[in-house]
Parts: sequence; C-alpha cells; structure tokens
Amino acid sequence: MQGTRLHIDIALQQLRLVHDGATLRSYPVSTALNGVGEVHGSGCTPRGHHRVRAKVGAGCAPGTVFVGRRATGEIYSPALAAAHPGRDWILSRILWLTGCEPGINRGGAVDTLRRYIYLHGCPDGLPMGVPASHGCVRMTNADVIDLFDRVAVGTPVHIDDGVSTSVHPAGAVP
Repeated sequence: MQGTRLHIDIALQQLRLVHDGATLRSYPVSTALNGVGEVHGSGCTPRGHHRVRAKVGAGCAPGTVFVGRRATGEIYSPALAAAHPGRDWILSRILWLTGCEPGINRGGAVDTLRRYIYLHGCPDGLPMGVPASHGCVRMTNADVIDLFDRVAVGTPVHIDDGVSTSVHPAGAVP
C-alpha cells in the first residue's frame, strides 16, 4: 500500500494528490520564477523527496495573512495589497516542507525546512501554471484549503522538474 502522497511537477506547474497510486486531485500551482535549485538564498524551488513537516492555519478564514507562520489578524484585500506593495503574500494555509535527502535538500545550505519552503495560498487572480514565486509552491486559496484538509503531517511530497535524473547540492545537473 502506497498511501497518500503529493507529486509536484515543475514542468507542468501541477500538484497531484495521489492515494494508493491513483490521482485523487490535481491542482495548478506556481513554483519559483528563478527555477529549480536547493541552495539557501537562491529563490528557487527545491527538488527531491520531502515531507509535510507542519500544517499552519487550520480553521482560519480564507485569505488570512501569515507572516513568519503566524496569522497577522489581517484578511487579504485589494486595499491591504495597495497599502503593502511588493509584499510576498502567504495566505489561507501553510504546508511547511522538510527535505528527506541529506546533502540534497536536508542540512547545511540546502535545507528545505530552514529555507521556509511552503505550499501556501496567494492572492486570488495571481496566475497559476506559470513560475512566479520566490521559491515556495503557490496555490489558489480554495485549492490550498482543500489540500490542507486532505493531507496529514508526514505526507510524502516529491518535487520533480521533469528534466534531471538526479539532484545535486548546487542544483546543477551533471
């Protein structure tokens, strides 16, 4: 029995919720504008095997604003966005990832957890299906809330760029 897992396909900009080998749901996502890579400060989405380390935001209203994984008490609105131009909005729910591969996405300068890589909601209207994030995996608010309710802490997450067959700490493909 394979259980529940998530598969994020960077090339397709798609997240699939899989249970026992069958796709239950498919969601459009937006990964990093800077592409794939594992190094801290790169602004890239890390590849490889991960797990959901923590779930943040259970019971919060759609559009709840998070900073440092804490609800600010704000609900996203166009007026709030206008008051904070350029803010990287983390909304509704957070699934915080941790890497499972030492030297690749766990530990040192390639640690997914310490890079604060999340699956999270973003302002409605931001495009899905195109890379635009700062490294995280953005989802619509409705989709991240739906996914949040379907997965548990510890759920495996595989992030695949569809190109490389192995991942290296510097993000280079041999």
